[in-house]
Amino acid sequence: MNIGILGCGHVSGQYFAGLARYEQLTVVACADLELGRAREKAAQHGVPRACTPDQLLSDPGVDLVVNLTPPQSHAEISLAAIRSGKHVWSEKPLAVTLEDGRRVVDAAEAAGLRLGCAPDTFLGGSIQTAVKLVDDGWIGRTITGGVALVTEPGYETWHPAVHAFYRKGGGPSLDLGPYYLAALVALLGPVVRVTALSSMAFRERTIRVGPRRGECIGVEVPTHVTGAVEFECGALVTVLFSWDVWATNLPYIEIYGSAGSLSVANPDEFGGQPRLRRAGQEELEQPPPPPGTVRWSPIPLVQPGDVRRGIGIAELARAIRDERPHRASGEFAYHVLEVLLALERSGSTGQQIAIESRCERPAPLEQNHPPNQPIG
Repeated sequence: MNIGILGCGHVSGQYFAGLARYEQLTVVACADLELGRAREKAAQHGVPRACTPDQLLSDPGVDLVVNLTPPQSHAEISLAAIRSGKHVWSEKPLAVTLEDGRRVVDAAEAAGLRLGCAPDTFLGGSIQTAVKLVDDGWIGRTITGGVALVTEPGYETWHPAVHAFYRKGGGPSLDLGPYYLAALVALLGPVVRVTALSSMAFRERTIRVGPRRGECIGVEVPTHVTGAVEFECGALVTVLFSWDVWATNLPYIEIYGSAGSLSVANPDEFGGQPRLRRAGQEELEQPPPPPGTVRWSPIPLVQPGDVRRGIGIAELARAIRDERPHRASGEFAYHVLEVLLALERSGSTGQQIAIESRCERPAPLEQNHPPNQPIG
């Protein structure tokens, strides 16, 4: 499959590096509104063509567009790619409104094209191993609850182009929330209702790095959202998405069952391993479970913090070839988006909100998958 990357900003380097690991995927072009930036990335990663966004969308040699534009442009660019007859992989979130998210999902279905959406970290070895542990009853057959906690300072402390993160469509819920909700849905299945509270600690933030260091920017989104998520399986998960925390000892994700507890590594990364504590044990213990039960990543397992994108695109390409559903689907991304937007809406209205959409829990990857082999 020939890939065109549209948007050559901060995250694009991770996609260029990740996609290069798959022989069945070839990045044939990259584009950006700043053509010089596209040319720089093309030269750096050996991409044969740098061009404008319109040129990439009209290129008959591009089969799939990887949409790495700012969140506020995701729906517009994805729809343009679908109109051009391209499959689409979008960075998260799928859109910044539920209406736009539905438009993208419906457009891809009507055109007979595949729509995939980040995050694909739930396909990495860490979360897939956690899925296996839950499925095989290592913490009991009944999942009672859990926690999912984003506890960080704001992006102005490190990101050179931070403005979009504090506009509508940004904030910790829609930027980091997708990693946590996608992991939870992969572990527990779909959500049925949510309730939340939210706040905005600062109306302005001061940029601390890059050429605009010292500049104050306005904040348009809640920066601290806390609530409860009820899953169809009956589990109740407490969530916190915050950019108002300087230090913490809290976990990323924990799942609580009738016979034990499971601590899951950072869902924003592919590396790390879950830790397990079964009833009666004094400390969380490191798996592995018995031989043959560990699920592996379709790329070599990497160290925590070494984020490599592209697994979801490779899995989508294989699904097209095999004529089967892909795992990081548009409906999956739409469900995650609805939950996150509902949490923000509940935080502003004080109402409990029912989730209308449902999605299939993504099928786990096959066991003991050899590194760097095509994904089945």
